[in-house]
Amino acid sequence: MFKKVLIANRGEIALRIIRTCKEMGIKTVAVYSIVDEESLHVRFADEAVCIGPSNSAESYLKISNIIAAAEITNADAIHPGYGFLSENSRFSKICEEHKIKFIGASPEMIEKMGDKATAISTMKLAGVPTIPGSEGVIDDYDQAKKIAKKIGYPVMIKASAGGGGKGMRAVWKEKELSQHWESAKQEAKASFGNDDMYMEKLVENPRHIEIQIVGDQFGKACHLSERDCSIQRRHQKLTEETPSPFMTEKLREKMGQAAVKASEFIGYEGAGTVEFLVDKNRDFYFMEMNTRIQVEHPITEQVIDYDLIKEQIKVAAGMKISGKNYYPKLHSIECRINAEDPYENFRPSPGKITNLHLPGGHGVRLDTHVYSGYIIPPNYDSMIAKLIVTAQNRIEAIEKMRRALDEFVIEGIKTTIPFHRQLMDDPRYVSGDYTTKFMEDFKIK
Repeated sequence: MFKKVLIANRGEIALRIIRTCKEMGIKTVAVYSIVDEESLHVRFADEAVCIGPSNSAESYLKISNIIAAAEITNADAIHPGYGFLSENSRFSKICEEHKIKFIGASPEMIEKMGDKATAISTMKLAGVPTIPGSEGVIDDYDQAKKIAKKIGYPVMIKASAGGGGKGMRAVWKEKELSQHWESAKQEAKASFGNDDMYMEKLVENPRHIEIQIVGDQFGKACHLSERDCSIQRRHQKLTEETPSPFMTEKLREKMGQAAVKASEFIGYEGAGTVEFLVDKNRDFYFMEMNTRIQVEHPITEQVIDYDLIKEQIKVAAGMKISGKNYYPKLHSIECRINAEDPYENFRPSPGKITNLHLPGGHGVRLDTHVYSGYIIPPNYDSMIAKLIVTAQNRIEAIEKMRRALDEFVIEGIKTTIPFHRQLMDDPRYVSGDYTTKFMEDFKIK
């Protein structure tokens, strides 16, 4: 087992990893930018190293500074959390070269699954259902036009190196293709430094359902059931729940088997998710694989009593998984609390928290790094907390979430708490009748 783990991240996920490491008797090293000096992950780690200025390119994304921090503190492993360098194959490779264990996917695995077009081709070989579309990256606009005509409109243009909705365009008619093709390529180039594009048939009004998997170094994988992530705004998830209200036992079994097949086919090591789009007929199609821990992992932990960070660390240390698949015994919902103003088109709201009251009680979990007096910097993602509730069934979970949101007080900044509170009363949400298009009709009151 590792003696000391450096957490190459910040905020709530860094604090989350520190907590599990402490429970396992592993020393921890926090890294931080100048603006994060007062963050809780810095306070609660055994050691902390400043790795640069507030600009993430010069701190949390600066591989040389992070490796230097690991070497001067004698860390024998690095946990990247999610975001930043968590799916960076070069970082994984450099850790390997410096004999520091990267607690995550291998460089080869990240390259294979990080490029969306390559991932889809790999999943076809594995026999996992995929959406009809291009065979890999599209060479030019003329080829894009031919492929779109062949698979039929509407189509979705996607950045091969994409994520978070960047470089994605829905195209409903041939006359719109040229404009969307150019704008998607420009956005992809600006966001990822790579404008390679691929194309898929657009699945209308789908559910976004992902399967949590864990694989070990011996080629064995298991799944930990599903999470429904369909409540999204601009392809960014807002809430997640498990089990999915759309799921049947038969569909869960089929999707779970497909996710395990995908993971074992590529020899995947670590925690990851296989993401699917599910249409109204409950036919499902592979979308992508995330080779890291997910923001929404706590709801899975709650319904099956399983520490995913601990499992990540054990697998990275060379331990075998049980090979057993897990199924939800309870119902759990997560609301992402962002420092944004939902009444002003979710505009970011950095600043100082002047007053804070956290919800509690049976079945309420809060993952956060903020406190009264904490200053939220404008430099990073606006998520400041994850409110997770767990109950015997979905209706009880919704009722518990309403109560917890009513208790949650954050003053000094704007947050998305009012949005989530309204969502919990929406008849469509309460009935489980929602798709990825839900937010297009949702009005903040």
